[in-house]
Amino acid sequence: MTRSGETATTRDKAPKCKIGILSLGCPRNLVDSEGILGRLNSKGYPIVDLEEADVGIVNTCAFIEDAQKESIEAVMGLIGLKKKGKLKKIIVSGCLTQRYKDALIKELPEVDAFTGRVSLGYDRQVFPIASRHYRYLKICESCVNRCSYCVIPKIKGRFQSLDMESVLDKVENFNRAGISELNIVGQDITGYGLDLYGKIRLVELLSRISRKAKDIGWIRLLYMHPSRISDELLDLIKDDPKICKYIDLPIQHINNRILKLMNRNISKKDIFGLIEKIRDRIPAAVLRTSLIVGFPSETEKEFEELLQFVRDIKFERLGAFIYSREDGTPAADFKNQVPLKVKQERLNRVMLQQQEVSADINKRLLGRIMDVLIDEQEEGRYLGRSQHDAPEVDGLVYIGSERKLKPGEFVKVKIEDTLEYDLVGRLWDEHSQ
Repeated sequence: MTRSGETATTRDKAPKCKIGILSLGCPRNLVDSEGILGRLNSKGYPIVDLEEADVGIVNTCAFIEDAQKESIEAVMGLIGLKKKGKLKKIIVSGCLTQRYKDALIKELPEVDAFTGRVSLGYDRQVFPIASRHYRYLKICESCVNRCSYCVIPKIKGRFQSLDMESVLDKVENFNRAGISELNIVGQDITGYGLDLYGKIRLVELLSRISRKAKDIGWIRLLYMHPSRISDELLDLIKDDPKICKYIDLPIQHINNRILKLMNRNISKKDIFGLIEKIRDRIPAAVLRTSLIVGFPSETEKEFEELLQFVRDIKFERLGAFIYSREDGTPAADFKNQVPLKVKQERLNRVMLQQQEVSADINKRLLGRIMDVLIDEQEEGRYLGRSQHDAPEVDGLVYIGSERKLKPGEFVKVKIEDTLEYDLVGRLWDEHSQ
């Protein structure tokens, strides 16, 4: 049945709703968002900026309290647009919905649909929403660890690896797309293969990725649990020219009592031994870590031990977070929760210490000639990164150049100045030296 004057053909050709998305949280969420948009775009839905959209999607994060607040604020922003008639429908997806769907339905009647986490799968159609010259490839979902502070297993469910052939198909697509940098991500990529193959097969997978990624300049590994960094993995990182000498190693703490309470399955001695091994085997390696301050019952003495660890080890890259008390985690019920004021003060002390460490490390690079990947141009200069800097989270190289450069281009840069976290340099032409 059709309305008067309308045929089935003309109705089928009516323009579809325009879709816009706001992707929050980590790069793993970004991968999910690109998959969502890819599937919608393949069905004929135009993908546009949120300001131009008929349907607005928020892909939320719920890892810690601050992320939850950001997600709610984003949803409220879309509700405001809907009330003004600028949006027709709102869809909320991702981790926040997975965790609090019933409460959200009750509290946010303006939202038209709530969808939970995106299952790990092979999305043949993706719609890139970040920079097109670097991309993220998620090889696994959830985590094989059971850290006492972490809500990820409750949100994401059991650990899942994407089968090797599907991963390699994705790599081939990225290679054809002409990207410059491929970032391998997962909550813990060092567990890859345990569920599918009964053993860890990360080294085999990375070796095959590197061979498949013939035209991709850099392969970066993100999120590796220190208890599963094998000698074979270190040898691959050392010997494969495509793999960035960038070891992303979340330590979280160094005090043995706190590590045990966190259920990290590693000791202070093991951590020091691993760091010594990495720096011995891969002298050019840059170590990135993350720390949690103010974990329940953390004493001032135990925090000072952590602070001394930062001074002694001198991580080239470091991020720190205050402990977030998350419902449903074992640590939420631990006694002697640390007051927020104390947690914030400890965070400030760690980051001030790391600022000194980072400034000293950067000074050693003065006069060095480095390979840099150009990301963008801003106010007459170019912004780029060395292989020692991951997108969005690490430092930048500010580059002066009379030659026009383009995003995704690799260039050599001579470092002429250093800042606490960033470097300043000029395009270096070896033929004119």
